[in-house]
Parts: sequence; C-alpha cells; structure tokens
Amino acid sequence: MPIEATKQIWMNGTLVDWDDAKIHILTHSLHYGTGVFEGIRAYETDRGPAIFRLTDHIERLFNSAKILMMEIPYSVDDLVTACKDTVRASGLPSCYVRPIAYYGYGEMGLNTLPCSVDVSVACWPWGAYLGDDAASKGVRMKISSWARHDHNVMPPASKTTGNYVNSSLAKVEALKAGYDEAIMLNTDGYVSECTGENIFAVRNGVLITPPLSAGALEGITQDSVMTIARDHGYDVRLDHLTRSDLYIAEEMFVCGTAAEVSAVNSVDDREIPCPGPRTQVIAAEYARAVRGQVDQYKSWCERVDE
Repeated sequence: MPIEATKQIWMNGTLVDWDDAKIHILTHSLHYGTGVFEGIRAYETDRGPAIFRLTDHIERLFNSAKILMMEIPYSVDDLVTACKDTVRASGLPSCYVRPIAYYGYGEMGLNTLPCSVDVSVACWPWGAYLGDDAASKGVRMKISSWARHDHNVMPPASKTTGNYVNSSLAKVEALKAGYDEAIMLNTDGYVSECTGENIFAVRNGVLITPPLSAGALEGITQDSVMTIARDHGYDVRLDHLTRSDLYIAEEMFVCGTAAEVSAVNSVDDREIPCPGPRTQVIAAEYARAVRGQVDQYKSWCERVDE
C-alpha cells in the first residue's frame, strides 16, 4: 500500500520536512544492507495517541545494532523521545512508526568500523497489513521455497535491513502464486516464521510458536500475545513445528506489529478452522490492549504527550 506523507521526519536529532528527508546515493547501508530498524504502531486512546511497547522496540533496535557491532550515537531514552516527537509532529491519532539506524555517507567497502551511524524516525498512516478482515476471515498461506537463513549465515535475531531480502523473495513468490503470505522453514525443515510475522498453531489443545533457535525473530507482538493467552488460561509453549503440524492444526494465526493478530484459513491449500476460538479471544483482547482499554496491559501503551 502506498506511503501517505506526513509533516516531518526526525533525522539525527532534528525534525525536517518530509520532502527534505534525503540521503546520499552513496550511503553505505543502501549498498550493503547493514541498517537496523523497527516497526512500531501508535494507537488512538482515550488519552491521546500512545505508542505500543515503544521502549521494548527501541531496546530491540539497540540489540540488533549490537549484533552488527553498530554503535548508535543516541541513548534508548533519546530515541523513545524522538519517536514521540515524530508522532506528535504528525498530528495523527494513530500511525505506523519506523525508526532506522544506518551507516551513512563517507566510507565505502565492507569494513563498517570507520563509518558514521545515522538515525531517522518516520511515521505515516498504515492500515491492516494483511487486510481489514484478516482477523475474522483469515489469510491463505504458502510454504515458501526459500529457507530462512541459518544463525551462522545471517543473524535472524537482528532486525537488519539486509535480512529482509530473504523475506521479500518469499513474500513475492507467495503473492504471485495467489496466496496472501509465505511461511518460511529453516534449513532443518522446521517452521521458522512468516516473512514479517510470528506463527502460532494449536495442536492437541496447546498453542505452539517456534523458538528463537528455529530462526524466528523475538517478536514483541508475539510476547504480548503469549502474555494475553496465558492470562486467559491457555497452554502456550515454545516448540518446533513441522509443515505437517500446520496442515492439521486445530487453529492458527500469525502476529506482528504490521499484521497485528491475523487468522489463517489455509496452508498450502489445506483448510484450517478459521477463526478458531483462541484466535478470536486473543485478537479481540490484543485490539483492546493496544488502545489502552485493558487495565493490566496499560503499561504497554506509552503516551506521546508524556
């Protein structure tokens, strides 16, 4: 979906007009995919816009940078404030927020050690990533022919720009084949994650999501969903899943900042009960939680004006 321009973008400590947020064609990360980023959402609440688990996202950004040996020239608190300032400047009640740290212009070559690190934060209106009715009608999934990269090839624990070439190849393959999203297996054949979402499947009454060792990103939405599920008395486990587990799942959903909680109605044309009872409860509770409507989860919503 096209990006809708907002008023300003935060770049290296300053809010600049949207059309003036430019980088040089020889920016290092453009050539080598060595940036790190986050996807975050701000939601409208009864006390103004609030960014969902903002500090957790920024801390993950710093963890991604550490894995790449990238030194971000700001603190976590600095970037939390930058995200709030950017959302506030947009005037939007809700939006998608994209912080990114990248090696800038001035050095070229594979050695990143002498490179400067630039940081930006942008936000814009963005609807449901997998469709407005994804939570109720579900999405069609395809097992990708592209494997998720191994931990010793590219670090899946780091939300690195270059990692998403892998995801993009799988996403386009699925779309061109008539599906909504792709599921990626690791090189051992176990389910890892989708191109931008974590996976949950119910087998024998247990809600299962793949562990980090399978190549899945440590999802903040995933963690939120597991908390909500356990608070509702569901048995939730981190465990390996095979593609056959997905084909015969009792219910299934995916989750992420962009996709929120989206039901799955089929995998490789094997129909799955949709939406399942757990999916409906968790999706509804998550939708309330991100808007500050559930007392026990209100700490997840970091208000822009605070």
